[in-house]
Amino acid sequence: MSDREPPRRRVPGPAKPPRPGNGGRRQPGPGARPVRRPQQVRPGAPRALRLGSPRPRLRMVSLGLTLVLLAFVVRLLQVQAVDASAYAAKAEQNRYVVHTLAAERGGITDRNGVALAISEDAYDITADPTMFTRKQLGIDDGPEQAAALLAPIVGQDQDTLVRKLRPANKDLRYVRLAGRQTPQVWNQIKDLRTALTKKAATDRSTVNVLAGVFSDPSSKRVYPNGDLAAGLLGWVNAEGKGGGGIEQQLNKALTGKDGKIRYAQSGGREVPTVGSTETPAVPGADVELTIDRDIQWAAQNAINQQVKKSRADRGYVIVQDTRTGEILAMADSPGFDPNDLSKADSAAMGNAALQDAYEPGSTAKVMSMAAVLEENAATPLTHVVVPNRLHRGDRLFQDDVDHSTWHLTLNGVLAKSSNIGTILAAGQLGRTQPEANKVLYSYLRKFGIGSYTGLGFPGETKGILAPADKWSTSQQYTIPFGQGMSLNAMQAASVYSTIANGGVRIEPTLVRGTKGADGRFTPAAKPGKTRVVGEKTAKALAQMLESVVDDREGTGIRARIPGYRVAGKTGTANRVDPATGKYRGYTSSFAGFAPADNPRITVYCAIQNATSGSYFGGQICGPIYKQVMEFALKTLQIPPTGAPPANLPVSYKP
Repeated sequence: MSDREPPRRRVPGPAKPPRPGNGGRRQPGPGARPVRRPQQVRPGAPRALRLGSPRPRLRMVSLGLTLVLLAFVVRLLQVQAVDASAYAAKAEQNRYVVHTLAAERGGITDRNGVALAISEDAYDITADPTMFTRKQLGIDDGPEQAAALLAPIVGQDQDTLVRKLRPANKDLRYVRLAGRQTPQVWNQIKDLRTALTKKAATDRSTVNVLAGVFSDPSSKRVYPNGDLAAGLLGWVNAEGKGGGGIEQQLNKALTGKDGKIRYAQSGGREVPTVGSTETPAVPGADVELTIDRDIQWAAQNAINQQVKKSRADRGYVIVQDTRTGEILAMADSPGFDPNDLSKADSAAMGNAALQDAYEPGSTAKVMSMAAVLEENAATPLTHVVVPNRLHRGDRLFQDDVDHSTWHLTLNGVLAKSSNIGTILAAGQLGRTQPEANKVLYSYLRKFGIGSYTGLGFPGETKGILAPADKWSTSQQYTIPFGQGMSLNAMQAASVYSTIANGGVRIEPTLVRGTKGADGRFTPAAKPGKTRVVGEKTAKALAQMLESVVDDREGTGIRARIPGYRVAGKTGTANRVDPATGKYRGYTSSFAGFAPADNPRITVYCAIQNATSGSYFGGQICGPIYKQVMEFALKTLQIPPTGAPPANLPVSYKP
């Protein structure tokens, strides 16, 4: 029998009546749910608020977040998928920078390969304008401070630099502050930038305003011989283009073709790990001229000294190879140094030998004599009676010296440079004066007067020669002795080279050829040739020109060269002042070739408005001719022929 007693069933007893005061409600028993009593509301107390359900608000927040996330997803799809290529291109544009690689300019040498113009290493000083803003530097006047430091170094105006560093285009990342600066200039900027960087590291008040200044490799034009042949060579301007002379004429060939480099950048600096693409620059061609540096020096030295001595406005000397037409020297004075244009006189920066037009005077008489001989109107021995005065048209003509009646041969007319005798000889070219004018005009044109020389040189003048039917009454008689028409120095020299070359005119040349980037030499085109007079006429003229120098009555005795037969002619012409257009002063000149019986070299000299000492061509240009011709003959190792001179008679006994 188990010790545990079975549970006892509880038998409910009779119901008890409710207690008074409980409203008759049953009292809960043990374990029953407590009855909630109604809250007693006190009189005058505020009624408590009842909170609503939070579920609607949670639904609204969830919906808003869903819409925001959906917008992000749509935008992400647009950027990553729909417009991916467009945005990638914009990123590339902002990230990558394209710079031009300047091609090295070709050099210029003389006929022997001696450098006349070369290019040396230089730098273009550049900047990133976005690195000068307040956002980058923390100051408002970054461009002004940087410009103040750079202006004296690069030689630029401070305000100009400020405008470049603060451009209107706020997104501009590249500007060139100064071009073609020497390595010394760039080193000075780098040192200054480094010093500012070090100071800024220890002094918070210091700002490195040069942090955004950089450099691009470039080149600078240098002329090793200073002012030698400056008028011929020209110069290169700040943009790297030829500003005059050969530099301008052959700028396209000399310049070459620029290249490009494209690279990624950050903060204005190249990112080396990303890589770059480069199109190499093609250097310009080297140009070989016909001139000889040593002969050029001799010509320039001689004309400089005489221009200073005579206190003249200017002067020029041309040396030409009579057989080829090649110009061996072309010098003018005063000149300039293309290495420092800041000190150059703008009036002297051209090539006066090609750009000045003037009345040649008596050196032009050789063309009248050529026409007379070629037309068989006379011979070198024809007698010419030269009176003291000659009345023609509305003028009374005389020679440069007062004389009694001269009895000269045609050779003597040229030797003594008689204006009256030349008028009389040229009058024989036609039955009437108008006919004679037309014949003379045709020969002047054949000699190249009134036409460009063929050099194609910038600013060259072709001179002035009116058609024969437009000649005034006085021009009919002054043009035969070189007044009333105009030419340049090269045209005048070419006339004598034509006679020296047996009557065949060869267009003058300055360029022998070019050498391209591939190293191949391309010779210049052959010059044109024109028969002006016959060989017989040319030989006779050469003998007549010898009398000018060798005969004791000749006007060119100061041009004699011992051991050589020399042909030449003096000239002294009334000069038109280019400033006023009126006659003032004289043009003094001398032209000739040697050896007279086997010509190789032509030398022409002219001096404008000599105001000190003599102004006669034979007196001041004759010695220059001699000095330059002697030097050229020795330099080119041209020996004398040893043949005796012709010694044509100058006068005759009536």
